[in-house]
Amino acid sequence: MRLLLDSFWRAVAYCMLPRVIVLSLLPLGLMVLLAAGFGYFYWDATVAWTREALDAWPLLSSFWGWIGRLFSGDVTAVLAPLVVVVAATPLIVVVSLLIVAGLMAPPLTALVALRRFPALERKKGASFFGSVARSLGVTVLALVALVVSMPLWLIPPLVLVLPPLIWGWLTYRVMSFDALAEHASPEERATILRAHRLPLLCIGVLCGYLGAAPSIVWASGLLFAAAFFVLVPLAIWIYTLVFAFSALWFGHYCLDALAQLRARRGAAAASVPSDGAPAIEADQALLSQWKSP
Repeated sequence: MRLLLDSFWRAVAYCMLPRVIVLSLLPLGLMVLLAAGFGYFYWDATVAWTREALDAWPLLSSFWGWIGRLFSGDVTAVLAPLVVVVAATPLIVVVSLLIVAGLMAPPLTALVALRRFPALERKKGASFFGSVARSLGVTVLALVALVVSMPLWLIPPLVLVLPPLIWGWLTYRVMSFDALAEHASPEERATILRAHRLPLLCIGVLCGYLGAAPSIVWASGLLFAAAFFVLVPLAIWIYTLVFAFSALWFGHYCLDALAQLRARRGAAAASVPSDGAPAIEADQALLSQWKSP
């Protein structure tokens, strides 16, 4: 619990650093560039295709005609650009956040290591491509779980539990791995993730609930069209801040746990008798100490 709370408050303090705030603004600039490129190359063709698709629906053709007679206008011509904006915005946001997530996590972990653990040895237990492959794999599993669990969201209590729980599991699997990728060996990473599985999952679930807060702003942007282009960028910025906070929280927790693991192993190795007791017995003793209440 001490390690959990200590890493939480340190992550909150680090979110106030100018470097972290600047990094949190990157998705906004990237989103503007992607949106401008999409609009320049694909806007007219996409709007035309969407209008044809709306007109081609037999079940809705009579409805469009009734709305058109009611308002004396071409409904699909007005509706098609709105459909394109609503459909394209989440895609642009997800791509922006994924790119920035890949660029933000290593600098934030390096910031924690530089300021708190400058003497911590880097054993480079995971490559960049291995980390990306693992992140993609668990992301696919999380998306499948979200899709499968959607019918259960109709039950009021579960809609407040299942999505944050799934995103929390995803955050825990990705962030804890990335936080230890540079400094821990594969064996050290496995030991820490096994010994601290429950606290790390709690961090992931709490971050999952924090990630649900910007959804309220996002939904407000969809409901109030006049404020769409203000509320949606605000939601993206909050998403990025939540991601930065999550990366910092996992970074502080995991690197502190790694430093304690190495300190305890060093102390255990120093106390091993000269007759050469196996090192694995010391590791098992450390693991049992972490698991005990």
